[in-house]
Amino acid sequence: MNISIFGLGYVGCVGAACFASMGHKVTGVDVSANKVDLINSGRPTIIERDIEELCRKGHEAGLLSATTDVEEAVCSTDISFIAVGTPGSGHGHLDLSYIYGVAREIGQALARKEGFHIVAIRSTVMPGTNKRVTEIIAGESGKTPGVDFAVVSNPEFLREGTSVHDFMNPPLTLVGTDSPRAAAVMEELYGPLPAEYISTDIPVAEIMKYVNNTFHALKIVFGNEVGAICKTLGIDSHKVMDIFCRDRQLNISPYYFKPGFAYGGSCLPKDTNALRALAADNYVDVPVISHIEKSNTIHRDRALDLIMAQGKRKIGVLGLSFKAGTDDLRCSPIVEVVESLLGKGFEISIYDKNVEVSRLTGTNRDFIMSKIPHLQHFVTDDLDAVASKADVLVVTNREKEFDGIPDRYPGKTIVDLVRMWDTLDYEGRYDGLAWAPINTNPAQDAETSRDFCKCRF
Repeated sequence: MNISIFGLGYVGCVGAACFASMGHKVTGVDVSANKVDLINSGRPTIIERDIEELCRKGHEAGLLSATTDVEEAVCSTDISFIAVGTPGSGHGHLDLSYIYGVAREIGQALARKEGFHIVAIRSTVMPGTNKRVTEIIAGESGKTPGVDFAVVSNPEFLREGTSVHDFMNPPLTLVGTDSPRAAAVMEELYGPLPAEYISTDIPVAEIMKYVNNTFHALKIVFGNEVGAICKTLGIDSHKVMDIFCRDRQLNISPYYFKPGFAYGGSCLPKDTNALRALAADNYVDVPVISHIEKSNTIHRDRALDLIMAQGKRKIGVLGLSFKAGTDDLRCSPIVEVVESLLGKGFEISIYDKNVEVSRLTGTNRDFIMSKIPHLQHFVTDDLDAVASKADVLVVTNREKEFDGIPDRYPGKTIVDLVRMWDTLDYEGRYDGLAWAPINTNPAQDAETSRDFCKCRF
């Protein structure tokens, strides 16, 4: 394919050299005449392992060149990658002026080009940037998105020092697009690479780099805080974390990474608090570990706010234990939510087939009695009884029997705290705790009567 890459800095230079090594004809574009001259002499614009050899070979094969002429680059290529800088402010916001400037120039060039053109945003940008770039190009070119051109989001996952290896051996290839034509071209372009190709929604692709890098930062900080605690106790932290990393069933796995409700149970609250206390006892400041419980509490409160926002007083809670398949109520986050709702005057009914109040013992019984002393008046093992009198059904754990709730009880409002369904066509309102709307039924947008208006005070 014929490719143009706007921005010959770190990401652009690596992309240009690697695409050329794959047999594509690449034209780099930059406002810096010095960078253009370097590429045109077969030399890289950055210092990076293996990059010098790739640039030399690409240049010698006639597959790698550079120019300052935007129109020349756009009109002679099928795909234009935007890889210019997005410097950050001191408050975390991005300066996208370079992105938008390149978009205007590409749009002006496309006004004089025939045929379908793909613009791929490789720079790290916030959700919404693709939409704005599309608008700019359409305005400058007078052409129609999806018909004459498409803007796709194609974030890079490169590490400095190993970027060439990372480009040629990526963990995955991610393209966000609403154009089937563009998706097919991008899949063909990346086809030779040994990685899964994922075509997804544009905003999903735009936010992924931030999610990835923030988690990488979190992992580093978490490891360092564990190390600080271990040092004060004379423990080899590398042995600790080496064993930690060997558990790929729970510790390093997708198991705990799907957004849902707050954690609960007897282990996670107790043990995170214990580690925090151990650090405090040894005068070790561990702000990340110390704020885990606070973050969990804030997320639990989001659930309370979401339920109250429905404007209905009759609430049916489906599941009281902290997770499916158990009667363990200890530190169950929904217990705290129910306690708050009862205190605010809501009419609560609870279904949980696993919880039989008369059989609760020990700390399990002590906990629930301290929160909801008259629990027996609210909980039942009769799902129909709860659903029939409630206006809002709150799904709190992933019991298999809850799969059929939308079919059995149409017209109710469902508040989903655990992402019980991936997609939904439900004849009623649906609201999820931590994900975008998934209900495609027109009833989702219908006006509903409210029992009360939520007040700020």
